[in-house]
Amino acid sequence: MDDAAPLGRGSAQARKLTPRRISGRAPGYLGLAALLAALASGCGGQGQGRQPPPPTVGVVTIEPQPVTLTTELPGRTSPYEVADVRPQVGGIIQAKLFSEGSIVHAGQVLYQIEPAPFLAAYDQAKAQLANAAANLVTTRAKAERFATLMKQDSVAAQDYDDAEAAFKQAQATVQQDRAAAEAARINLAFTRVTAPITGRIGISTVTRGALVSADQPTALDTIQRLDPIYVDVTQSVAQVVALRRQIAQGQVNAGAAGSAETHLTLDDGTTYGLAGRLQVTDVTVDQTTDAVTLRALFPNPAGLLLPGMFVRATIVEGVDPAGLLVPQQGIGHDQKGQPTALVVNNKGVVELRQLQVSQTVANEWLVTSGLSPGDRVIVEGTQSAEPGAQVRAVPADNVR
Repeated sequence: MDDAAPLGRGSAQARKLTPRRISGRAPGYLGLAALLAALASGCGGQGQGRQPPPPTVGVVTIEPQPVTLTTELPGRTSPYEVADVRPQVGGIIQAKLFSEGSIVHAGQVLYQIEPAPFLAAYDQAKAQLANAAANLVTTRAKAERFATLMKQDSVAAQDYDDAEAAFKQAQATVQQDRAAAEAARINLAFTRVTAPITGRIGISTVTRGALVSADQPTALDTIQRLDPIYVDVTQSVAQVVALRRQIAQGQVNAGAAGSAETHLTLDDGTTYGLAGRLQVTDVTVDQTTDAVTLRALFPNPAGLLLPGMFVRATIVEGVDPAGLLVPQQGIGHDQKGQPTALVVNNKGVVELRQLQVSQTVANEWLVTSGLSPGDRVIVEGTQSAEPGAQVRAVPADNVR
């Protein structure tokens, strides 16, 4: 029992001492907690009171300006002139007098057909003409003599009539034989087959010794004039009608007829160095393609363009005096594929516009509806601009 008493006293003392130790340290813990709570409260208050600045976007201000309207169309080259070389008399080819692939000139002899039979026919026709001319002399003299005698009643009327008829018949015979001689001369000249036009001649279909005829279906050769040269392209009727409607409404100033400038891009992507001019637009629509043919004329002094080449022609169709151009990076597309643009209004709020565009001009789109002069189109920072959002618009060149 004596041992238990001190333990009991010790416990009681311990219970009396514990509150004093705790009460002595409590102010320090409370101060630290209050400080942390104040800091937390202060941070929370600042985060709720400050708004982030609106995103900065780069814009271009759309202003009307003259825009040259062009269209690029596929096409092929065709000769300015083309002529088949055909014989007009039959016979044996005696000589071929040109180099295949060379330039030949109108009237140049290309083939020589054996002339002997035609020369003989010409000589015979000339002899017949001479005989008829001699007979004409005698019949004329007789008719004149009988006419004198008739006035003197020294010859019968029937004899005078016969002499006059013989004279007129001799005149007709001379004319007939003269025509036959001229035909024989022409046939003799046709044995020299000449070039009908100036141009580049192709590969001959016959050689020396070949038999040809005047009515044969195959040409001896073909000559094509390649300087200048035509370029035939096709354009849809819808494009033609739309352009003509714009011209009629005054939206497009068309150039003078036959003066539309045209440029060529070759099949390998290179640009042909010489410009051409649009010559004519066909008046008939191809029912299978619903397109019309346009023909342009290009100089071809070096012979670079050959018939049948595939090319792309860029035709200057006119000038839009108040066109609205938008950089391509400012044009997007919605889920339906329709072109759209983000525009910053006067309040700095982003608007989504539905557009209609007609064509590209360099690296810009020509907008026909959906925008007005003075609109500010976002071209940089579109990823941070949403319709209805507040933004800070600056000129596109100043965006960093």
